Amino acid sequence: MLSGPAILRISVLLILAGILAALVQFLLPSPVPAPAPAPVAEAPAETVPAEPAAPPPAPEPASQPPAPPPVPAPARPAQMPSDALAFPSEPPQVQQGQAEIDRAEDSAGPRAIAILDLNTASAADLNKLRGGGAIGRAIVAKRPYTSVEQLLSKRVLSRAVYDKIKDQVTVR
Repeated sequence: MLSGPAILRISVLLILAGILAALVQFLLPSPVPAPAPAPVAEAPAETVPAEPAAPPPAPEPASQPPAPPPVPAPARPAQMPSDALAFPSEPPQVQQGQAEIDRAEDSAGPRAIAILDLNTASAADLNKLRGGGAIGRAIVAKRPYTSVEQLLSKRVLSRAVYDKIKDQVTVR
């Protein structure tokens, strides 16, 4: 079994080995990857025969020393796409069908609505009323009602919400 000082020595050695490996990787040049071969354009199937190539020009007298061959630039490492490319600035388009439905709802007349009874409808059904939001619990808590207007007199709903749902509810 290892004692505390032995574990500490091993930990320090592992950390030093990691630092040394990082230093060696940083200082030693990495091998340059071979450039990708250029794509070869294929000749079309039907071609006009080319004229014979002219013979290469005669070499000039060696008055100047030959230029050294160009040194290729080191290849850049592959990069991850930037956020601008990975995530487009425009949000994805809403389904075209959904846009048509929204337009139809705006231009259509009133929906065929099932009129709910305030005294017997469930809280979930009352929450589904168009324009009402989550009002079911409040309506159920103040039951019974003798008229729809009691939603205002009992201070269950605000005037704005009442105006939106008054045609969708009744009291029997």
